[in-house]
Amino acid sequence: MIQDTDLLSIQELRTKVELAHQAFLSFRTFSQDKIDAVVEAMGEAGRAHARRLAEMAVEETGYGNVPDKIAKNLLNADLLPRTIRGMKTVGVLREIPEKKIVEVGVPMGVIGAILPTTNPTSTAIFKSIIALKAGNAVVHSPHPYARHCTCETIDILQRAAVSAGAPEGIIQCLTLTSQETTQQLMKHPKIAAILATGGSGLVRAAYSSGKPAFGVGPGNVPVLLDTTANIPEAVGLVIEGKSFDFGTVCSSEQSLVCQESLRATVLSELRVHKAFVCDEAQTKALEATLIQPNGRINPACVGKSPQAIAGLAGFTVPADARILACEIRGVGKEHPLSAEKLSPVLSLLFVPDFAAAVDACEKVLQFGGLGHTAMIHSHDEARIREYGLRMPAFRVLVNTASPQGSTGITTNVFPSMTLGCGAIAGNITSDNVGPQHLTNIKRIATVARKASEAFTVPAETLAAPVTSSQPVRPAISAQAPTSVAAPVAGTGLDRQKVASAVEQYLASKGISVGGPSPVSSTGTPGQSAGAPSAAVTTAQAAAGVVDRFLSGRRLTPATPPNCGCASPAASKADSTAPACCSAPPASAASPADAAQQPGAATEPAVDFVCEDDVRMAMAAKRKIRLKPRAILTPSARDLGERHEIFVR
Repeated sequence: MIQDTDLLSIQELRTKVELAHQAFLSFRTFSQDKIDAVVEAMGEAGRAHARRLAEMAVEETGYGNVPDKIAKNLLNADLLPRTIRGMKTVGVLREIPEKKIVEVGVPMGVIGAILPTTNPTSTAIFKSIIALKAGNAVVHSPHPYARHCTCETIDILQRAAVSAGAPEGIIQCLTLTSQETTQQLMKHPKIAAILATGGSGLVRAAYSSGKPAFGVGPGNVPVLLDTTANIPEAVGLVIEGKSFDFGTVCSSEQSLVCQESLRATVLSELRVHKAFVCDEAQTKALEATLIQPNGRINPACVGKSPQAIAGLAGFTVPADARILACEIRGVGKEHPLSAEKLSPVLSLLFVPDFAAAVDACEKVLQFGGLGHTAMIHSHDEARIREYGLRMPAFRVLVNTASPQGSTGITTNVFPSMTLGCGAIAGNITSDNVGPQHLTNIKRIATVARKASEAFTVPAETLAAPVTSSQPVRPAISAQAPTSVAAPVAGTGLDRQKVASAVEQYLASKGISVGGPSPVSSTGTPGQSAGAPSAAVTTAQAAAGVVDRFLSGRRLTPATPPNCGCASPAASKADSTAPACCSAPPASAASPADAAQQPGAATEPAVDFVCEDDVRMAMAAKRKIRLKPRAILTPSARDLGERHEIFVR
């Protein structure tokens, strides 16, 4: 009997993927009504067990709090099913008679779902429901530190689905998980697509698996508190969002930015709403505790209460404190608390005016949160619109708490636990992911027009091209020497054919190419003896175009075509060797040249790198040299390593 845990986990993976695939082969034949009945049963089961699963998640992981985890479970077991009720995902989705097109929804297959430790039960409900709503099966890989509560959640959903008519095995959960198992799941040939929730490394692995993947980037949410906002109400909403499940939602508020004129009012309202405002010494202690020397978040602080985090930092706060608030002096590598914190810790930044506030919020997003979410509290529509258009985020929320707004609890964005950050963050989508992303659409298209009716260009443009049997007009070729028809050295191109093509193009535009076209013996346009010096014919101009085109296509000596030389060294001793051999190999760069290459030793070493630093280096096509103890933000590390920017 096999006793090796790694081997057992791989065998379990293969077995459960096969079971899910067999179930999918049956489930994909279900009608929309039968699929919807299964989804409704899953939602009902999730609602019935929302509290128990929330309690299990907090007990097993130590992250967050029970009331807010109940809300997350209900987001996916109640609001999500109601939102997708009536959504068509399989069979005929719609018919467009005027375009003679029928759109048909086709399931993808077996979805591989990677689950986090911060939101284990709610994410399991979410991914199971959207996968089955789209007609797919799903295999879940729980986080090792949240295995028990995750597997219990999936067992509840599986039993509910089967009781409503779904085939056995339609939802699977791995009980033996490891990094290797997760990698094998993502690469399994019967996994059709991946839903990845976790750290940047996991998301990058999902995108590198060779499968369609939906992974998301980190959030570093700025909040602009405008002078036109209702300040007491806005501050209350900020604290409501920042304290939600102790900051474990990646769209929770990270930095509150407001004008200096609001300082006294904002600090007062923070205290009224039970925020503990740290002094300078406490802020320094908190920074050292929360952010590790390598720029990563201290795992001991993730999802913990304000009281627990303050205790780790060496000071105490009242038992009713909902968040910790600390003032920072700027954004970026010199101010680590301006990054994402995954805890109930809020940074405060006071600036001179609205323009400076917008600038600061953009910098917060660039410092590890590109594409995710931005917040504004304001009653000035022009300022709201300016902020929304400016921010490099795909969810710009107005006058709400950020976690609740971004996930669709308090706004009408699609209810989701997977919030895409778009191409700016390396994501496949900028949407709130739902069943619509797990459905392929087939289109049945009937002929609507003749090919000749598809274009609006003049009819003569579509005329048959001149064939080789047709005579070439003498304007280009009549006075050219015999060598013109031969391939031009170093290009592999026939000059006569190129000249003919240019002539045809000019003729199609109604430009006459008749008249003399003096061509020198070297194949370059010239003026024949006795020709008027001031007259330059169209044919001469055309011939010049041809030769400029050909000269641009000449191959460089560094890459000679079909060179038969033994070696560059041999050519030096042989005066009859072709010129291609006298050039040094393209890869043979001198030490002096190498020193000028991007990333060479001449680049100054740095001790801190953020995501914006990496993107600027990529744009300039240069490397970043790191000092031995350099600090990198998580997003900078992932982006730089992916593009091989760093030199150590």
